[in-house]
Amino acid sequence: MPSKELKRPVPGPRLGALLSRPYSRIQERFYAELARGGYPDVTPSHSAVFRNLTPEGRRISDLAGEAGITKQSMGYLVDTLARRGYVELRADAADGRAKLVFATARGDAAVRHLSRQSRALERRLRKACGDAWVDDLRMKLEHLDAFLEDTVAGDALGRNHRVRRGSGRAG
Repeated sequence: MPSKELKRPVPGPRLGALLSRPYSRIQERFYAELARGGYPDVTPSHSAVFRNLTPEGRRISDLAGEAGITKQSMGYLVDTLARRGYVELRADAADGRAKLVFATARGDAAVRHLSRQSRALERRLRKACGDAWVDDLRMKLEHLDAFLEDTVAGDALGRNHRVRRGSGRAG
């Protein structure tokens, strides 16, 4: 009976490290520049708040769910940002017991600063690597995100999932 040749894992760092290291480097650079731009008291942990805020405001529990952290952790981040003048809490008109989190003008300015850096990084990547390379990277990262999102949901339901090539979704 012929034996199948076993495939060896690709040598080098694990996939998780290859995904997290560039993100860590981006955060380090962006937040250092943000500090130089007049926002020295905003840290990478605060991105969990900023990236999930909407102009209509969000409840702390919703922000926590989107960020994948506990309500207590999100409450701590929101309280810190409120004391520093980046967000404010207002009563929820739909539920007087609840409070909504809104960015202040200073918070909006910090987010715009970070957004400009993000767009500039993508422009530099496009110049260095080409549009096709960046578009391909974006597509692959979107596929990976969809696969992992569906896999986690599928695992909870006991289903197996595989990536459908070219579909942009896992299934």
